[in-house]
Amino acid sequence: MLFITLGPSGTNHEFVTQNYLNFRELKDVNIKLIDDFDLGLEMISDGRADYMVQAAVHPECSDLVAKAHFRYGISVVDTFISPSKELALLSRVDVSKPKRLAFQPATRNYINLENWQELVPVNSTIHVAEGLLSGAYDSGITFLEMAEKYSTKLRAEIIIGTIDDPWIVYGKQRVSNGGIIASSSDLFLNER
Repeated sequence: MLFITLGPSGTNHEFVTQNYLNFRELKDVNIKLIDDFDLGLEMISDGRADYMVQAAVHPECSDLVAKAHFRYGISVVDTFISPSKELALLSRVDVSKPKRLAFQPATRNYINLENWQELVPVNSTIHVAEGLLSGAYDSGITFLEMAEKYSTKLRAEIIIGTIDDPWIVYGKQRVSNGGIIASSSDLFLNER
């Protein structure tokens, strides 16, 4: 069985997909990282992949759900909530007054962005980290582990922590037969 999700290696998509597979206790499963979700729909449609995992907060999500259903006959087959990797606002240690901030659009409201002169949307949180390390950006919202791994180049300005995001799993077999499908939860137990 092949699950696909957004790459490159090190993304939150890869991290959460692996955690999902572990949670589901699926064996003999591989993960392939792709560059865009449209390619993922094509891969499921023509049998090169079985399932695709996408963060529901991804900017392309609503369009992708529609494309999956109407163009490819692919359905949402599962949803779940998962914490992200720990996030932080990181800055380069060689920049005392950061002016250029990179962020993945889904993280735009995680901190106040008013202190930066230039805001640069980037398609992946891991690309934000790569841009910080290459000197393309002064600051960025990315994984806290990058500051730990590259402590001579990056410093943590604000620790955001983990975010509980909703996630979508796409596949060929439609699971809804006109009714609601929801996980059992004790959340509303006292409200009944």
